[in-house]
Amino acid sequence: MTDGTLCTIGEMASRTGLAVKTIRFYSDSGLVPPTSAAGHRLYDAAAFARLDLVRTLRELGLDLATIQQVLNREVAVADIANAHAEVPAVQIRSLQLRRAVLLAVARRRSTPQEAEFQEAEFMNSLARQSADERRRLISDFIDDTFSGLDANPDFVAMMRRAMPELPEDPAPEQVEAWLGLADLVQDADFRASVRRMAQCQAEQRSEGEGSGLHQELTETVRDQVGAAMAAGLDPASAQARPVVDALTARYAAAFGRQDDAGLRRWLLTSSRSAAIRAPSGAGSCWRSSAAGRPSRA
Repeated sequence: MTDGTLCTIGEMASRTGLAVKTIRFYSDSGLVPPTSAAGHRLYDAAAFARLDLVRTLRELGLDLATIQQVLNREVAVADIANAHAEVPAVQIRSLQLRRAVLLAVARRRSTPQEAEFQEAEFMNSLARQSADERRRLISDFIDDTFSGLDANPDFVAMMRRAMPELPEDPAPEQVEAWLGLADLVQDADFRASVRRMAQCQAEQRSEGEGSGLHQELTETVRDQVGAAMAAGLDPASAQARPVVDALTARYAAAFGRQDDAGLRRWLLTSSRSAAIRAPSGAGSCWRSSAAGRPSRA
């Protein structure tokens, strides 16, 4: 339409594929005003171009007020596009997480039915949480556990650095693992157990027994005990003795004590008083080895 020909709203609808009522709505809103309104609404080539732009911007998710600003040259299309570019990405991440949650629910097949409803509800609440909200859940747990105590700052910092994050496109197994952790850190018994561990650490620091918990020692115990558990090693078996001996030697070096029966009694007493037990049915377990204590797993 470059010859100045004017079209009716019906012809415009036929050429563009849009409904007449849609074009009329845009026209009444002032987005695509008619070139001539003497008796019938008539539209020229400029109106066609304007309608194409409105349709494109609407398909991209822009609201009518923003489109009007673009048409009035109050804002640039590039600036609007930049401001709205993150919205689809956020929606995609949300859909990916919801898909993983649905797959995780389908995998669990809990019984009875009431339990299935509860798990589905909990997982759905997880899917609605933002990354900041999930991170705050763990941060609040750490803050409550160590507040008011002279805990080893290196150990507390290590716990914060080790805070798990769900990836943008998590697998169902990752959702289940995070679900177990979220359930665990909200359990009153588990929180009380971790608090006892923190109090034990603070008492040792006040008595001058080294630094209470050592980051390097914590990591060593976690790795070696974790490997033994993964291998199915019975802690009461003869095969476990070399692991226990090696860890005891590391404790002796870390705390400046002799590797003797007295040290082992001290470790056993400390382990029992600061034992961290996950509640029954929890999807995850923080054993005492994660706190730099020998695990009795």
